[in-house]
Amino acid sequence: MTRLRAACVQMRSGVEIAPNIAAASALIREAAGQGASFIATPEMTNLLDIRPGMARPKIVEQDDVPLHAFQALAAELRVTLLIGSLAVALEGDERFANRSFLIGPDGGVIARYDKIHMFDVEVGDGQSYRESRAYRPGEAAVLAKAAFGHVGMTICYDLRFPHLYRRLAQAGADILTIPAAFTRVTGEAHWHVLVRARAIETGSFVIAPAQGGKHEDGRETFGHSLIISPWGDVLAEAEGAEPGIILADLDLDAVAKARGRIPSLGSDRDVPLTEV
Repeated sequence: MTRLRAACVQMRSGVEIAPNIAAASALIREAAGQGASFIATPEMTNLLDIRPGMARPKIVEQDDVPLHAFQALAAELRVTLLIGSLAVALEGDERFANRSFLIGPDGGVIARYDKIHMFDVEVGDGQSYRESRAYRPGEAAVLAKAAFGHVGMTICYDLRFPHLYRRLAQAGADILTIPAAFTRVTGEAHWHVLVRARAIETGSFVIAPAQGGKHEDGRETFGHSLIISPWGDVLAEAEGAEPGIILADLDLDAVAKARGRIPSLGSDRDVPLTEV
């Protein structure tokens, strides 16, 4: 039987990197102080600035600073830390990577994952989102082996592509991570349904730390960080959009139990499509 206490850190990242590191670190310490051994932060932990041309100089200048700070913190606290994503400069490319890091209790990076699906949409909140202009999409799914089990790493808009989660679960993921900066409009409409659906479809725990509230750059995110059981139960939810932490105790044996009750991961059929 494998049990662990998991935590989501909910943030309201601003336009300067140092204060975001400080805010995330304080909440990570709070979660560790309450017994969490696996702690996850949201998408764009280091910087949330969609103003044209404003983010690049800061990201390039301080490229390694956030990761090194969080590696040191994980080692100090002896926790497994999922940094939901950092904007990372890429050599030979004007775009960045939207990159998630899984850091072990020794401070070493276990795995990296670059967000595959770019958020290029009009959602009706008065803003246009063209993530592909600033970020290079990832090209591979990532299943990481942590001390307590296997973690399938995803980011935000990936949530809308269920085949990715099915593939991760079929490969052995016990926990799926969905760090996010969902807009308020799309979050109100779809966040809870989609996060619970990914857990139910795959029989996996889902850890979904979120950004929340009105940000300095004018963007508004939904919050409501979630921890979901393999049966689709809400184990913990942040109330609204305020920064803070949520915690839940996970029994990873529940993954096998859920998949045994509904063994759909092994029931795929490749059938032809008939158009009439």
